[in-house]
Amino acid sequence: MKQTTTESAVLQGSQISQDKQKQSASAMIAKFRELGLLAFIVLLSIGVQIRNPSFLTWENINDIATNTAILSILAVGMMLVIITRGIDLSIGATLALSGMIAALTVSHYPDLHPLLAIAVGVGIGLVCGIVLGFLVAWVNILPIIATLGMMNVFRGLTFETSGGKWVSAHQMPASFKGIATGSLFGINNLILIAIVIYIVAYYFISHTRTGRRIYAVGSNPDSAEISGIRTGRVLWLVYTIMGGLSGLAGVLWVSKFASAQGDTASGYELSVIAACVLGGVSIAGGVGKISGIVLGAILLGILNNALPMINVSPFWQMFIQGTIILIAVLVNALVKRGIDRNHLMRRKI
Repeated sequence: MKQTTTESAVLQGSQISQDKQKQSASAMIAKFRELGLLAFIVLLSIGVQIRNPSFLTWENINDIATNTAILSILAVGMMLVIITRGIDLSIGATLALSGMIAALTVSHYPDLHPLLAIAVGVGIGLVCGIVLGFLVAWVNILPIIATLGMMNVFRGLTFETSGGKWVSAHQMPASFKGIATGSLFGINNLILIAIVIYIVAYYFISHTRTGRRIYAVGSNPDSAEISGIRTGRVLWLVYTIMGGLSGLAGVLWVSKFASAQGDTASGYELSVIAACVLGGVSIAGGVGKISGIVLGAILLGILNNALPMINVSPFWQMFIQGTIILIAVLVNALVKRGIDRNHLMRRKI
């Protein structure tokens, strides 16, 4: 009997030791995930530079940053949505609608101040976000269904608003096109706007009560509701923020490319979601960091710029990007499994 008890204790101690090792491993992965992603970006950049010496020139780096700015702005809003266990498939259509209305406005009123043009786009985006937030938070429609339906609604409104026509560069005043092409202190306006948004977003989610509530709702909606958090308001807020950022991105997009079309940014929401997933935002909700989505957006920007420079076939480009995203999803799943196991072990202890 004593031998059996001793063997049981040894086995239990061995199991606890193994669990602690798994716990420390998963904790290390979660803690240093951003560092690993940064190291991968550095190694990738060095590899591409060896193949093409023009990759790490100042001009090309500036192009990557400028081309990634709009993606990174949208990634902030998408991160907040995903943290609450949601998804927004309508951001490309919202971007197109906001950009089209802003372009039509400045084409009819060439003397309109650029800030007012931005306000028009952001306003349209906010309205779209408010509608989506209402459907998700108060009508209780699944986010993927609500946003998929409204994506078609917003895209249809874009074509209806423009009459199926384009707004081309010669119809836009130079002041409007200067929103994206201009610079301040030698830094492109798109990059500056993205930096400001990241600073504001970091403060919002890290140092405000509402920011902490967003994570609480994503981690456990039922517990958040019981603790007095009005989950409906939180959901409405994140979709409204997403809409506003989509509206801003619409104006910046149209200004940058000097063209507004009905199919602008079609499918772009997938790139934004990919940037979030690469940055460690968990689709299961409750997990996501600003530093992570910055690195995720940078990685996508580098891939989009670097692969053509080293003469990779467009088909292989899609394959490579998809593989990297899949690996990121697997890493996220392993980290989440380890964190869940840690919580379970703590409860047992």
